[in-house]
Parts: sequence; C-alpha cells; structure tokens
Amino acid sequence: MNAAPPKIVPANTRFAGMLLVATGLGIIAVVFFFDPATHVFYPVCQFHRLTGLNCPGCGMTRALYALLHGHFSAALRDNALFVLTLGTLVLRGVWYLWNKFYERSTGEIFPTKFFWPLLAVALVFAILRNLPGFTFLSP
Repeated sequence: MNAAPPKIVPANTRFAGMLLVATGLGIIAVVFFFDPATHVFYPVCQFHRLTGLNCPGCGMTRALYALLHGHFSAALRDNALFVLTLGTLVLRGVWYLWNKFYERSTGEIFPTKFFWPLLAVALVFAILRNLPGFTFLSP
C-alpha cells in the first residue's frame, strides 16, 4: 500500500519563502555590483545569438542594473516591457500584502487570468522591437 505524500505545512512554506527572498536578494546584489555591459559571466540570450532578433527579455539584466542605480530612462531604453511589468508586479504585491495585513480576501498574487494577456503583450512587444520603425524598443 502506498503512503500518502506529505502535506505542505506552513513551516515549510515559510522556509521556501525565505529561500526565495534570499535568492532574489542575492541576484539583485550581483546585478547591482557587476555591470552586465562590462562583465561577461552573465548568460547570453540564445535566441538573439542564433537569430539576431531581440526576444522580449533581451536587455532585461541591463534594465535591472539601470533601475537599481536609479537610471529609469536607461532602464526603459533597455527593456520597457520588463520595467513596466516589474512596476505592475510591485503594485500587485503591495495590494496583496495590504489586503493580507487587514485580513481581507486576497486570492492569488498572480492569477492565471493575467498570464495569457501578458503573454500576448510580450509577443507583440517582441515583434515590434524587431521592426525597423520601432528601433527605440530595442536594447
């Protein structure tokens, strides 16, 4: 007879959350201290390397570096989609924590209904940034 899989208890989810936060802070620290334009240990976009086209994520690390150093316009030039999506996610996270603090119904922090529109926007962004008239969207 097979035993039931162990249930996820709050202590395990707290540990996973702390591990996720620590990992995120570590990544942010590396990007803050090491400029992606001058250090070669950052991963290269394989889509761009193979096709010469920019994917929706091209310029994301440089945009994060610019944001961390307070250069908002440079971050928008590197990857506007990332900057706007990050801003939206931060606002959504603040809303989620606000409702959680006041013990209101929160639902999911990133509902599935947001996934398909975001994917469609990313696809349109990827197409536009590779067209000659929209070079301002390319990093």
